[in-house]
Amino acid sequence: MARQLKRVMAHVGMVMNLDKCIGCHTCSVTCKQAWTNRAGTEYVWFNNVETRPGLGYPRRYEDQEKWRGGWVRTASGGLKLRSGGRLQKLLSIFASPVQPELGDYYEPWTYDYQNLISAPLGDDFPVARPKSLITGEDTKITWSANWDDSLGGVHATGDTDPIVQKLRDEANEQIKFTYEKSFMFFLPRICEHCLNPSCMASCPSGAIYKRAEDGIVLVDQDRCRGWRQCITGCPYKKIYFNHRSGKAEKCTFCYPRIEVGLPTVCSETCVGRLRYLGIVLYDPDAVTAAAVADEKDLYEAQMDLLLDPHDPEVIALARAGGMPEDWITAAQRSPIYALIKHFKVALPLHPEYRTMPMVWYIPPLSPVVDHLAAQGHDAEAAGNLFGAIDALRIPVSYLAELFTAGDTAIVTGVLQKLAAMRAYMRGVTMGTGREPELAAAVGMTPQAMEQMYRLLAIAKYDERYVIPKAHREEAHNLEELACSLDFEGGPGMYESGPFGEASGRPVPVAIETYTALKQRQQAEEAASSEGLTHRAGMLNWDANEGAKP
Repeated sequence: MARQLKRVMAHVGMVMNLDKCIGCHTCSVTCKQAWTNRAGTEYVWFNNVETRPGLGYPRRYEDQEKWRGGWVRTASGGLKLRSGGRLQKLLSIFASPVQPELGDYYEPWTYDYQNLISAPLGDDFPVARPKSLITGEDTKITWSANWDDSLGGVHATGDTDPIVQKLRDEANEQIKFTYEKSFMFFLPRICEHCLNPSCMASCPSGAIYKRAEDGIVLVDQDRCRGWRQCITGCPYKKIYFNHRSGKAEKCTFCYPRIEVGLPTVCSETCVGRLRYLGIVLYDPDAVTAAAVADEKDLYEAQMDLLLDPHDPEVIALARAGGMPEDWITAAQRSPIYALIKHFKVALPLHPEYRTMPMVWYIPPLSPVVDHLAAQGHDAEAAGNLFGAIDALRIPVSYLAELFTAGDTAIVTGVLQKLAAMRAYMRGVTMGTGREPELAAAVGMTPQAMEQMYRLLAIAKYDERYVIPKAHREEAHNLEELACSLDFEGGPGMYESGPFGEASGRPVPVAIETYTALKQRQQAEEAASSEGLTHRAGMLNWDANEGAKP
């Protein structure tokens, strides 16, 4: 191996195929119902789907010159938080002004439905005015979590997209955002569960921690003191402040489901089946060194962190570190390792932040295909696709700023692989014959091309989600980890519940609960109605309930 390995650790990760995302927001809604359907989290979306180009949620979160998130390289070659070191944190511990305000997210609202019911008889139709969920007063709806959904407001906001501004400045020409000339794709976002999370380094009280067994980043609600430095430190702005409890909250990667081998709620309910879950093996001692000086080398540096699970040395070190055999087997079968390291079609989101994100994306070929189809060309022909990828520089440059710190060559290579796969498999499907030269043109074999097609297009449930079960002897340590405020006199200190008004009592996060859930969802017969009480939203969703025997 290129470097001397001392230890091997496992990390759960996700890959999303953006060509399959239709922007239906099902993942966002189910995540909202499961995790943030409580008082104090009205504006919080652990999972949100952004239309690109667009401002995102919160608005312009990618502008790190303003928000100061992530890491930067020092002159000595080390890393420091963009928001400042220990002294700066100490001076600003009681005030953290460099973070989004509620207006940068949106003010959540409901409607005065009571007026529809109680309005007296008259000649006019009663209306349900929007009311703020924060103040309870009448409000005007001016923004939301998906305000520019499907290019709805791009004519007014497209020019203020940070990436568009950067491209315009570099090219020294105006990018016109009329609807007809624009391109569009959807970008689902969750917490990146980074290898080197800047949110964790920013927390003065040490409340944010990274689980050693699987790398999931969580917030210890008992230790959180509401400093909000983590919100500033996260460049993806995926940590939120619960204004009722005074605590920070974030995506949990649905860890209770992961521990019993179930996929996350967003993955389970995704209409387009675009998510892949699995584990990778990595070298924890090389994480900091992988944050190299040249931004365009960050992609390759992070890929080098991911170790070959078939390598005998890696396997031996993993066993020596106490890693269970089924985890090693899962790493060898991991779809995310295949997509990231073997096929090399998945890319990290904004590697220039140097947090080493573990949620990767397969860039969409659809803007190129749609452009060809709109012009009347054969959008499946390899020659047309390859030529269009080289000609349509705006989509490629935009994708490069998202996934490769501006390196268009890497994005072009990935899109060419996807184009070659599309053209190659058309020949197989239509019976016109295989074209090995198409695979060779992008550095692949015909066998690898068909394997990649199977994984991206027709992979079954067990192929997309390869999740080993947790191995813990202390079963009770798995219980109620997400409900640390749920006890009498807890830090929440609210009369109605530990999380504030109308919070109620959360369902215990117990491994037994999710083991039973897994058995029901994967059963061949309909679930019995016995023992299905005290269920909570999509966390306990049973896909087989109501099915006919």
